[in-house]
Amino acid sequence: MKKKILILAGGFSKEKEISLKTAKGVFNQIKKKYHVKIIEPNGHLIKNIRSFKPNVVFNALHGRYGEDGYIQSILELEKIKYTHSGVLSSSIAIDKEISKKIFVKNKILTPKYIKYRFNKVIKKTELIEKIKSNLGFPVVIKPFNEGSSVEVYICNKKNFFNKLNKLSPYKEVMIEKYIPGREIQVAIMGKRKLGAIELVPKRKFYDYQAKYNVKSKTKHIIPVKINNKKMNEVLNIALKAHKAIGCKGVTRSDFKFYKNKFYLLEINTQPGMTSLSLVPEIARFKNISFLKLIDWIIKDASKYR
Repeated sequence: MKKKILILAGGFSKEKEISLKTAKGVFNQIKKKYHVKIIEPNGHLIKNIRSFKPNVVFNALHGRYGEDGYIQSILELEKIKYTHSGVLSSSIAIDKEISKKIFVKNKILTPKYIKYRFNKVIKKTELIEKIKSNLGFPVVIKPFNEGSSVEVYICNKKNFFNKLNKLSPYKEVMIEKYIPGREIQVAIMGKRKLGAIELVPKRKFYDYQAKYNVKSKTKHIIPVKINNKKMNEVLNIALKAHKAIGCKGVTRSDFKFYKNKFYLLEINTQPGMTSLSLVPEIARFKNISFLKLIDWIIKDASKYR
């Protein structure tokens, strides 16, 4: 009898479309080997899970509620095996402030930042001076708990407040020092340092559109053109971050390489599995097919993370 795999997709975050694409890609790869069903989380989620009785839940949700520990806690209460990281590691990884603190504690270089609360009364001139003295311009502003570079802006002094106001629904945001340089992404597969890929976006940086829009024409370079010593260094940093946060399964770490130093921007506990996604591309370069990658993720699933 075929094992039952339930794919959770869609959800309520701004990454819903990408989640559905990931689910479709996974479904098409494993439908011959497993009995597969895709459902979206809704008011009948637990009822639908109990009705289908899956052996494993493939969590294809992205963003809040999907990779922040929320859905993971439900699956653990139901004692169902699920893919990717667990409750605590998921909640830490999606929180950019907490994850940065863990990076710093583990001596992993990461860009400096300050926190801005929209309900805090501060003069524009004071904020500008604070940024100048602590970070310098340009800066990157972004929510603390979104993925896929959703609502991320690179700002100079001139357009700062215009971009900042776009993020007012979040109540508080991260203002981060902008690190120029090369964009390098590293995939970790369990305890294995799977590999790295360099991105050369035609846009200002590797944002949501650059990640998922074919028309953005981001150039992917693999193998990355750095010497073996620096390659081993960035792979080791990614694995160190993966372990420090307590991640499981597959993760993707986003780095900037500037003046011969690697800056870790964030770690993604549920990297995309679309036709443009980076982890499947890195895996292919290492002679791991998309099917084998998905199969490994399913077999790696555990009730307790």
